[in-house]
Amino acid sequence: MYHRNLEAWKKAIELVIDIYAETKLYPDEERFGLTSQIRRAAVSIPSNIAEGAARTSDKDMLRFIDIALGSLAELDTQLVIADRLNYLQNTNLFDQISKVTALVSGVKKYLVQKATS
Repeated sequence: MYHRNLEAWKKAIELVIDIYAETKLYPDEERFGLTSQIRRAAVSIPSNIAEGAARTSDKDMLRFIDIALGSLAELDTQLVIADRLNYLQNTNLFDQISKVTALVSGVKKYLVQKATS
């Protein structure tokens, strides 16, 4: 499975780009705090999809897909915090997270079904 062919990876990359645009607007005092955490969580998503896809076994890929799902939950939580601090401008990011989560979950479901067939 080549990661660049996966819709989940493509949408995760788009999410990263939008996260970088969003966090550019955050206060300077958050550069090494919330901004850094948000960006790292976002970058982790397509990175783990790619690393999992490069592995030789579906079991290994599943592990990295689970990590990507964890990073999506982490990112969602960090954006809730940003929103409550009145930093968040692009609330559509929550919709993007939901879509990417659904796509990544779809990859996981496919791999689990493949393993049980």
